[in-house]
Amino acid sequence: MASFDKLGYLNDDFRIFHNIDAQRKVFDYHYHDFNKIMIFLRGDMNYFIEGRNYVLKPYDIVLVNAGEIHKPSFLTDSTYERIIIYVSPGFIGTYKEKDYDLNYCFDRAKKEHSNVLRIPSIDKSKLYQVCKELEHSIYDNEFANELYQRILFLEFMIQLNRTAISNRINYMDSDMANSKLLEILDYINVNLSEDITIDDLSARFYLSRYYLMHFFKEETGYTIGKYITEKRLLLAKNLVHNGSSLTDACYKSGFKNYSTFSRAFKRAFKTMPKNATYID
Repeated sequence: MASFDKLGYLNDDFRIFHNIDAQRKVFDYHYHDFNKIMIFLRGDMNYFIEGRNYVLKPYDIVLVNAGEIHKPSFLTDSTYERIIIYVSPGFIGTYKEKDYDLNYCFDRAKKEHSNVLRIPSIDKSKLYQVCKELEHSIYDNEFANELYQRILFLEFMIQLNRTAISNRINYMDSDMANSKLLEILDYINVNLSEDITIDDLSARFYLSRYYLMHFFKEETGYTIGKYITEKRLLLAKNLVHNGSSLTDACYKSGFKNYSTFSRAFKRAFKTMPKNATYID
């Protein structure tokens, strides 16, 4: 059975990278246990996220929620350049009050069933200016740069959410999305706390067991069992962060016994569940 790893570790509230791949690379499907924002700068790329495929254009903003399996794919040998921001869900969650919520753009994208935001005439927008300043801050060693970068990041999130609220964003449709796969993924994610078996999925979606297993792996890079386990672990981690007891988190996320849950949690997050409140 192939193994698909959680990539990247985040010990800070957020981290910013400016990455350039001058040569074609092969990226495997993977996921993170933090949110990811990518500002696409140049290249000829497809981006696969949870069964959907997007063809990117410069300054598209890609939002990948914690736990969503994804990978970029080169269409040609062009240079792939992007700004990547890793964001702790707990950190962004602290900026939620009665009159604002910096997580709004992620929530709105989920409702629109889209991970890619395209802003008309973005080069004339305040958001674009903040993007450029954020990019330059990566190399800035001047006074209080760490503080300045945090201020720029928060301004970026404010401008992004203002743009989303004012409906000046196009939520891009997937170029290629298998409707049956999306139905299966939606069903699994809604019913993680329930008993989900391959036989049940096969009957519910009128697919043979053999076809379903191969179809799912081909489209997502994951086996069904691996996908369900990873999603349950992320759900359990979020439940613990939000105050649930370890036992409640175990069973509410669909695990049948605590020892199985504990071993799987330690493999995924390199720590025991009792330490989950300290994982960012």
